[in-house]
Amino acid sequence: MKHYEGKFIERIAMPVGGIGTGNISIGGNGQWKDVEIMNKPAMGFYGAVVAKQAPYFVVFTQSASGEKKTKTLMGPIPSDEYIGSEGSRAPNHGLPRFSTASFDAAYPFGIVHLEDNTMPVSAKAKVFNPFIPGDANASGIPIAVIRYEIKNKTDKALTVSVAGSLDNFIGMDGSVAVISSWNSIVTPKGTKNNRNTFRQTNGLAGIYMTSDSVDKNSRAWGTIALSTPKINSVDVISYRTEFNTKGWNANFTDLWDDFSDDGIFKDTTFPLKWPDPRGALAVKFQLKAGETRTVQFFLTWSFPNRMSWDDKVIVGNYYSTKYSDAWDVIEKTLPSLPVLEAKTLDFVNLIANSNYTREVKEAALFNSSTLRSQTTFRDREGNFFGWEGAFANTGSCHGNCTHVWNYEFASPFLFGSLATSMRQTEYKHALYSSGLMSFRVGLPFDEKNNNYVAAADGQMGSIMRVYREWQLSGNDDFLKDLYPGVKKALSFAWIEKGWDANKDGVMEGCQHNTMDIEYYGPNPEIGFWYLGALKATARMAHYMNDTEFEQTCTDLFTRGSKWIDANIFNGEFYYQQIWPVKTRNDVAKGLTLGMGASDISNPEFQIGEGCLVDQLVGQNMAFICGLGYLADSNHIKKALASIWKYNHRKSFGDYFNNMRSYALGDEAGLVVTAYPDPSKRPAVPLSYGFEAWTGVEYTAAVGMMYMGMHNEAGQIIKNIRSRYDGFKRNPFNEEECGNHYVRAMASWSAIIALSKFNYSAVDKAFSITAKPGNYFWSNGYSWGNVNVNGNKLAISVHHGRLDIKTIRLSNGRQLNLKQPMTIEEGKSSAFVVQ
Repeated sequence: MKHYEGKFIERIAMPVGGIGTGNISIGGNGQWKDVEIMNKPAMGFYGAVVAKQAPYFVVFTQSASGEKKTKTLMGPIPSDEYIGSEGSRAPNHGLPRFSTASFDAAYPFGIVHLEDNTMPVSAKAKVFNPFIPGDANASGIPIAVIRYEIKNKTDKALTVSVAGSLDNFIGMDGSVAVISSWNSIVTPKGTKNNRNTFRQTNGLAGIYMTSDSVDKNSRAWGTIALSTPKINSVDVISYRTEFNTKGWNANFTDLWDDFSDDGIFKDTTFPLKWPDPRGALAVKFQLKAGETRTVQFFLTWSFPNRMSWDDKVIVGNYYSTKYSDAWDVIEKTLPSLPVLEAKTLDFVNLIANSNYTREVKEAALFNSSTLRSQTTFRDREGNFFGWEGAFANTGSCHGNCTHVWNYEFASPFLFGSLATSMRQTEYKHALYSSGLMSFRVGLPFDEKNNNYVAAADGQMGSIMRVYREWQLSGNDDFLKDLYPGVKKALSFAWIEKGWDANKDGVMEGCQHNTMDIEYYGPNPEIGFWYLGALKATARMAHYMNDTEFEQTCTDLFTRGSKWIDANIFNGEFYYQQIWPVKTRNDVAKGLTLGMGASDISNPEFQIGEGCLVDQLVGQNMAFICGLGYLADSNHIKKALASIWKYNHRKSFGDYFNNMRSYALGDEAGLVVTAYPDPSKRPAVPLSYGFEAWTGVEYTAAVGMMYMGMHNEAGQIIKNIRSRYDGFKRNPFNEEECGNHYVRAMASWSAIIALSKFNYSAVDKAFSITAKPGNYFWSNGYSWGNVNVNGNKLAISVHHGRLDIKTIRLSNGRQLNLKQPMTIEEGKSSAFVVQ
C-alpha cells in the first residue's frame, strides 16, 4: 500500500502487538525499537540496560570455499544518530549492517527490504500481528510474528544461519534510566536474578525469560519468549542463555564471535552472572543457488499487572486471563496462526483493492495501529479503556475522555464489542444520579475516583454513540440497559444554570469542551453535538415507546436547529456568540474544570466570530449514523466551503503559532480557527486556535465528502499524510496531546463517507454509494466487500454474518426484500436495486 525508501524510512516505527497487549516497533531500516510490552508507554526504550544493546537479528553465510560473512539484518543508521556525547547514539551502532534498506507497509504488515553488494544474500524482514475486525480476542494476542526471508544471490550453494538476540529486561519498563557506558555490570533495582532457559515443546524451540526477584505485583513482572518452529530434522537450532561477563561490552563480543564463527551458538555458563542476561536463538540451514528460504521467529510476552490510571491499583490485563505466560502464548497461537494470518491478509487486501484513494486507505489503516499502542488497554474483565494518547513514559490524559473519543471511528466500525464496552463504562460508571457524566472515568470503578466535571461535547457525543452502537449491533438489550442513562444524561442539559437551562434547544450556558476550556454562549461545535443528541434520543425514545420524551426531543431539535441557522450563521460559516455570566454562582456545579477563563464576565479563550475547523463535527456523526441534516443543508455546505477557504493554509512558513506545532515550513494543513476579519479575533484567542490537529482535519474533510467536495477533502488528507512521510514524522503515529493520539482515528470515517456506507442491524438496512466500484465495508461485527455496477450490486461477507431486509443506493434507489435474508461468512449475494 505504501513504499518508503532513502531518507523516508528514518522516522518509521510500526507498532507490532495486539489490542491491549503493548507492542514493540520495527523501524524502517529493520531496527527493533520502542519496546512497550510492560503496561506503560516506553518510547525510546530498547529493552536493554545498556541502551546500545537493543534487540537485533543477524545473518551468517558461508560459501563452499569457506568465505564467511556476518551482518545484522538492518539497514544504515539515520544520519542524525551519528553523533552523541560518546559517539553515535544509535542502538547497535557498532554492528555491521546491510548497505541499503526500504520499507513497504500495509498495516499490520510491514516488510523491510535489505540489500548489500558485499553480501551473497539479500534479505527481507516480514512482520505482523493478527488484526481481524470483529474479533478483538484474535486481534489482542501478545505476539510479534517475525520472518526473515533470505535469498541466495549466487550460483552456488550457501550455508546460512539466522539468529535473534535480546536482553532479559524483565523488571525494566522503560521508566528506569538506561546507561550508555559498558565498563561495569549494572544491577538496576528489580532486575537482578533474571534467568533464561532453553525450551523445546510441541514443535517449538526457544529462549524462555523469567525473573525470580522482580516483585510479582510490579507492572514490569512477567515473562518473555523468543521461539522458532521446528520444521524439519535437517536445520540446526542453537542457542545461548547467557554470555561472558568479562571485559567491556563483553556479552556483545562473545555473542558476535560465537555466531560469526560457524552460525551455531554453543551454550555456556559462567560463574559471574549478568543481572539481565542476554539470550540468543539461531536457525542454521542450507540454501541452494538462487534459492529463497524464510526463517520464522516469534516474540511473545505476558505481563499481567496493568495498573490503574494513577499506578496505585492493579486492574490486570484481559490477555493474561487467556495465557499463563509467554510460552503459553505461542503454544496456543501457533496452531491457529495460518488462519489468523489469512483472515488478516484478507482484510487488508479488501481495503487495498477497494476504490478509495491511496491516501484515504493509508490514513484509515495506518492510524488504526493506535488501537494496538499503549494508548489503549483492556482490564482483566475485558473492559476497554483508553488514554487520549501516550507520552514517552506515561499515558496522556486518562479516563476514556469522552470529548476526544467522540472523534474516532475505528473502534465502532472495526471492533464493535470494544465500542459498546466504552459506552457501558460511561453509563454504568461515569454517570452520576444528577445526570452529569464525568468526562474522565476513574479506575477502579468508583464514583470517588471520577472527577465531577462534564464536557458538553463529550456528554452529547456519548448519547449519539449509544445510538450508533445500537444501530450497528442491533442489540436491543444494549439499548434497554443504557436508555435510562441516556435520558438522564440528556436531561442534565436542562438543569438550572446549566447548558440549556431555558430548554430551548440551544446551549447557551458554560460548556467545557475538547479545547480544554469553557465556551460561554451558543456556538456550532457544541450546538451540533446537542442537535445530534436530541435527534438520536428521539429515535431511541420512539423505539422504546417513550412517546412523551420523543416529543420533547423532537420539539427541542426543531427549535434549536432553526435558531442556530437564524442566529449564528453569518452567511459563510457558523460562529460563536459570546454570552458572559456575571459570577461563578451563575454556573451549575460540575461545568467548569479550571483551565478556562479567569474572568467569566469577560471570558478568555472564546471563538467569537472565528471559523472553527470542526464546527460541524456533530453533523459528521449524524451523517455517519444515518440521522441526516441537523441544520440547513445549504448553510452546512457553505460552512465547509468556508473552512477550506479560510482555515486551509498552503504553507506554515509565515504563520504565527503560540502553541504546539504539528505543521511547519512549507507543509499544508487546516488550522483550528481562522478569522476572515482579523480585527474580530479575541485578544486572548481560543486555547489551541493556532494549531493544526490531524483529527479535526479529517473531520472537516469527511464533512466535505458528504457534501460532494471531493477534491478539497482529498487534498486535506493528502496534505496530512505528506506530513507523516517517514522522514519528518512517523506514518504510524499522528500526535496531538501525546503519541498515537485517539482523535486521529477520525481518519476511518473517510472510508465510511466515500462509500456512503450505513448499516442498521435494527432495521436490517444496508446503504452504499451508487458510484461503480469495489468498497470494503464493516460494521464492527462483520465485514466484506460490495461491488457496485449501475443498479446491480454484489455483497460478500468475509467475516461474521449480515442480515439484510432493505438495500439503498445513494442515488435514491431502494430494494425492499419480501423476506429478510442472511449472508453468511464466505458467501455473497447479488441484487438489482430498481
